[in-house]
Amino acid sequence: MDLHGRTLGLLGLGKIGSRMAAIGRAFGMDVVAWSRHLTEERTDALGVRLAPGKDALLAESDVVSVHLVLSDRTRGLIGERELSLMRPASYLVNTSRAAIVDQEALVAALRAGRIAGAGLDVFELEPLPAGHAFRTLPNVLATPHLGYVTELNYGTYFREAVEDIDAFLAGAPIRTL
Repeated sequence: MDLHGRTLGLLGLGKIGSRMAAIGRAFGMDVVAWSRHLTEERTDALGVRLAPGKDALLAESDVVSVHLVLSDRTRGLIGERELSLMRPASYLVNTSRAAIVDQEALVAALRAGRIAGAGLDVFELEPLPAGHAFRTLPNVLATPHLGYVTELNYGTYFREAVEDIDAFLAGAPIRTL
């Protein structure tokens, strides 16, 4: 699917969502965002439209990308009703937390062709069980929760792990919990 001229709907416009907005705009996408406390001042500053509500965002977006923190308010935020608002040619991308999207409802929507597909990097059980539908559905692109896997992050993790061990052995632990 060409991205230029399409609508990218962002659920959440924090640190990662705002970076996604810039990427969408770079591809010539119309970017619209929604979250419970998102303001027009914030969206205007990023060159993004504020959706009048979650339902409107879902209905008008060609690609919906989830960038919300998991909380009691966001758990199950996207369920059967919300997925039914999306167009059959639209895609859902979730790299945030699996529990924000009702997994059974998503599988049903994908099987029935109610949405075109999903890109998923987060799952209720990780690693994703061998027999899970997300492994075999032809309209799912699944990656094994790679969002944090970068050279810089791993360099930091391993350097700090060695520092922690050295400090512990020297009797002066650092980064204690």
